[in-house]
Amino acid sequence: MDESDHHSGERGGSARGGPQVTSGPHTGEQPAAPDPGMPTAIGADSDTATLVEPTRLSTVERLDEITGVGVHAAQTIIAEIGLDMTRFATPEQLVSWAKLCPRTIQSGPLTRGGKTGKGNPYLKGALGQAAAAAARADAFLGQRYRRIVKRRGKLKALVAVARSILRIVWQLLSDPTARFFDLGPDYHANRVDTERKVRNHIAHLTAMGFHVTLEPAA
Repeated sequence: MDESDHHSGERGGSARGGPQVTSGPHTGEQPAAPDPGMPTAIGADSDTATLVEPTRLSTVERLDEITGVGVHAAQTIIAEIGLDMTRFATPEQLVSWAKLCPRTIQSGPLTRGGKTGKGNPYLKGALGQAAAAAARADAFLGQRYRRIVKRRGKLKALVAVARSILRIVWQLLSDPTARFFDLGPDYHANRVDTERKVRNHIAHLTAMGFHVTLEPAA
């Protein structure tokens, strides 16, 4: 399995790559309580997304908006996991129940990844087809697949994308007003890589005895 997928939990908000629900841009003020009549938006990763127009969609239609998930896959996923996500306190619990969570096998000082387990074959089949379709898309999940496949191989990359899709499904089923919002294929390069470089530069300068204060360029 892909160790890099262990962070948030690729659409709550985990960490581990999971998406978060947002009700608008951050202004530095205390956020107001969300309007129950307005839909929220879910990104493909643990970052904010923008609101979409308040259009009433069925559960299948909202899941169909996820990259790679079609109507048939959405119907299969709902049939296998149900609509009540109170059974799973977090998206990671749903991922673990579906046997998509990688196991860690330790033997003495050595640690290696193990198989995920069999799980529900119908659910895994639907998620596998959705992950394969998402891998070909010019979208966040497609780019996620292309990043992971270089290091971990095709199978583990597809499982990582399937995990991300299932986390998104948990978010959407947990909040009937939520809508999927794709962060785009260049999200990782434009934001994640930049933030990592900034942290690394600050750490290096701090280690050299400098106090670093960052201000945006004019």
